[in-house]
Amino acid sequence: MTSKKLVNSVAGCADDALAGLVACNPNLQLLQGHRVALRSDLDSLKGQVALLSGGGSGHEPAHAGFIGKGMLTGVIAGAVFTSPAVGSILAAIRAVAQAGTVGTLLIVKNYTGDRLNFGLAREQARAEGIPVEMVVIGDDSAFTVLKKAGRRGLCGTVLIHKVAGALAEAGVGLEEITDRVSEVAKAMGTLGLSLSSCSVPGSKPTFELSADEVELGLGIHGEAGVRRIKMATADEIVELMLDHMTSSSNMSHVPVQSGSSVVLMVNNLGGLSFLELGIIADAAVRSLEGRGVKIARALVGTFMSALEMPGISLTLLLVDEPLLKLIDAETTASAWPNVAKVLVTGRKRCRAAPAKPLEAPDSTAAGGAASKQMVLVLERVCATLLGLEGHLNALDRAAGDGDCGSTHSCAARAIQGWLKEGPPPASPAQLLSKLSLLLLEKMGGSSGALYGLFLTAAAQPLKAKTDLPAWSAAMDAGLEAMQKYGKAAPGDRTMLDSLWAAGQELQAWKSPGANLQILTKAVKSAEAAAEATRNMEAGAGRASYISSARLDQPDPGAVAAAAILRAILEVLQSQDA
Repeated sequence: MTSKKLVNSVAGCADDALAGLVACNPNLQLLQGHRVALRSDLDSLKGQVALLSGGGSGHEPAHAGFIGKGMLTGVIAGAVFTSPAVGSILAAIRAVAQAGTVGTLLIVKNYTGDRLNFGLAREQARAEGIPVEMVVIGDDSAFTVLKKAGRRGLCGTVLIHKVAGALAEAGVGLEEITDRVSEVAKAMGTLGLSLSSCSVPGSKPTFELSADEVELGLGIHGEAGVRRIKMATADEIVELMLDHMTSSSNMSHVPVQSGSSVVLMVNNLGGLSFLELGIIADAAVRSLEGRGVKIARALVGTFMSALEMPGISLTLLLVDEPLLKLIDAETTASAWPNVAKVLVTGRKRCRAAPAKPLEAPDSTAAGGAASKQMVLVLERVCATLLGLEGHLNALDRAAGDGDCGSTHSCAARAIQGWLKEGPPPASPAQLLSKLSLLLLEKMGGSSGALYGLFLTAAAQPLKAKTDLPAWSAAMDAGLEAMQKYGKAAPGDRTMLDSLWAAGQELQAWKSPGANLQILTKAVKSAEAAAEATRNMEAGAGRASYISSARLDQPDPGAVAAAAILRAILEVLQSQDA
């Protein structure tokens, strides 16, 4: 079965992709009749060396994404994973020559088709009197024994584009640029690894991997690598890759050792998530620095892909200060990252956490009667939530992820752990503030944020007084904060419905002669409101995206909130008995 691709046609996908890039970038132009993109300010390059590169499509943003001042003058694109036509390469050479450039350097990745086609175009151009040189880049560090064909050209080629572009922009001549980039290429290596293959439009995946395997040392055309290894952690995979790339027993290794200074490229082969890419980048930096290698610059992103291949390549380039200046030189190429011109190694990466504000001393002695009562309440709440975990998860599955019970259990276990550390503050305001911070840190999800908001706001009225009117005001403040930031309202089928119903009953605490019986009414109202959410249409939260016909159970957040209130009431009643 062929893979799904968002294309207009298999035959025209390379043309359409290049046309789209040019359409969105005023600095680029297409060369009529050819799959060639050139700088739109080509006529301003009189007296400079032109730089042309290219190859098969499917490696985006390479190669056209690296056209711009300070990098490539133009690129010639073939069909997907296919070398470009000789006629188009020759047309590009003629175009830049007729614009007044003083010579052309062809930067070619080491693949047979590219060498042949670019080489033939070069010979034809030279026969026409156009000065043209060609460098063939082979930076693959996969093969421990060098093959006759040489090392394959991989993502390191982009660094050659950058170095050559900086030299050309500085007015350096064709012969010197050719010699210098040829030397730079010798101090560079790249190794790829993939979790699975890719598929050319209209075709099946190029190879198959089992669920517990990854492919090491593969190229950028969907071809298999040098060996398959078992799936491992990101740290272990990066360590293995760097070992392979730098081992002196590997004939294609990069001679990196302790004290070396390098540019590191972490390249997405097309289908890896940015989350995974960041994890790989962190592992690579830690591993290299652990070996005593100094990372001068680190480039992380998608530079040379293999369609949708979920994998990465690591490139190491040995650098000194003159070479680093060329890497740092300005460029307008759209795909070149905005890299800070400072050393990566040796930089302070962590800022000290801000100091916490000083807390007012607890007005009631910890360990007193009030504090002990708080412990009993919290212990009952925790036990209740842990007992409801499965039920709440089952209710939550109707709206998607089914983790409401797990989230509340996580909060309960965090509170239990906190209570073991010592008695909680007896001051209600300090207690609610502490619980707020704990839930924000440990509970996670929107529930943690909502409880955190509620408790933070509820603590404020209790700083001055702790009588029943103050507790009613605390409930009002908490509900107001939840509505302000959570955007839910009563009747939206959320945890707010239970709390709101209880809050309305607790208004009676603001009247003279109020007592604990009001709390009993509040809890019953909260439970009734939780049950009533069964018939409500969700107006907020994840459930609002689900058809109301599927929501035939009460909202789990509302059920949890009512259960918490019930647990509080039961402890207080037992204390009064």
